[in-house]
Amino acid sequence: MNIRRMQDLDLSGKRVFIRADLNVPQDDSGAITDDTRIRASVPGIELALAAGARVMVTSHLGRPKEGELRPEDSLAPVARRLSELLGRPVPLVRDWVDAAEVAPSPGSVVLLENCRCNRGEKKDDEALSRRMAALCDVYVNDAFGTAHRAEATTHGIARFAPVACAGPLMAAEVEALTRALAQPRRPLVAIVAGSKVSTKLTILKSLASRVDRLIVGGGIANTFMLARGLPIGRSLAEPDLLEEARSVMAELAAKGGEVPIPVDVVVAPAFAADAPATVKAANAVAAGDMILDIGPKTAATLADLLRGAGTIVWNGPVGVFEFDAFSGGTRAIAEAVAESSAFSIAGGGDTIAAINRFGVADRVDYISTAGGAFLEFLEGKELPALAALQARAAA
Repeated sequence: MNIRRMQDLDLSGKRVFIRADLNVPQDDSGAITDDTRIRASVPGIELALAAGARVMVTSHLGRPKEGELRPEDSLAPVARRLSELLGRPVPLVRDWVDAAEVAPSPGSVVLLENCRCNRGEKKDDEALSRRMAALCDVYVNDAFGTAHRAEATTHGIARFAPVACAGPLMAAEVEALTRALAQPRRPLVAIVAGSKVSTKLTILKSLASRVDRLIVGGGIANTFMLARGLPIGRSLAEPDLLEEARSVMAELAAKGGEVPIPVDVVVAPAFAADAPATVKAANAVAAGDMILDIGPKTAATLADLLRGAGTIVWNGPVGVFEFDAFSGGTRAIAEAVAESSAFSIAGGGDTIAAINRFGVADRVDYISTAGGAFLEFLEGKELPALAALQARAAA
């Protein structure tokens, strides 16, 4: 993919505007509960600081109302954590869009308050984009997690800034996904799991034409089991999408591929952490059962398949891994991905949570911090933020 990269530019003394993804979860008191996205953004900021740039960083946080900055929408907690990680003060700047100058001195950094509080941000307003572009010499998009959105700080500013480029996190995400999907080492195995087929149907259809094996899990697997005529009891499924599931299975089968269907499952009478777990054959699920995980035989089969893969793309846990009794399947998947010699890339919040829980993060080749953008890239959709960077590189 033809895009400029920040690390290839001379940033000394330049006003560098970095759009990061610092949208982190917080508890009721406003304390950050997971700083993964902040830590992922630090290398790009440090690279610009080391080059002597005048660094401005911004991000969205939550879902604020445009034109209004409530205390709960402020990036103040992010500024404090970023200051700790960088080992230097990170002042938080309000009302920055129409300021005469917001860039700090060379080798220093400021955090610009929640960009989604600016009127016109979500609508990719051209006037807003031009005003922000005037604040910088170099625009850096280092927020792959927002690349699927055409907003003023992800798309519009890239059109009008003197120079527009990708930060190291954005560049690494694109390179990893391109390697996994456009130039994969075979066999290519994708794991797509989640509660609903409908939310990931286009991904399943897109991947069916490219992968050699498509592992489905969670409620998605239940729908595929139902499509195969297996009983699923009271398990989450979408009966109105059985034909779509059969179509995906048929497409894989036609080219010698496969959608492995569970041969055993772990069931419970209720969706609860303390519900009694029972392993049953896939054809023996009772009317009152809820399928909450794949069974040990299925887990072993899938683990063997993953260990023999050339490339693995993973999005979603295969069971309710948050409950110990129903975490075995996802644990087996995580360990198999880690043990495989395949190039592996994983993305999505639940997937990252599972990777961290089972302690395999250092053995997965690339972990994407993105959610929606990761999925849309898998679907083969054009991501507006990437398209803007490509257009500027080609100009």
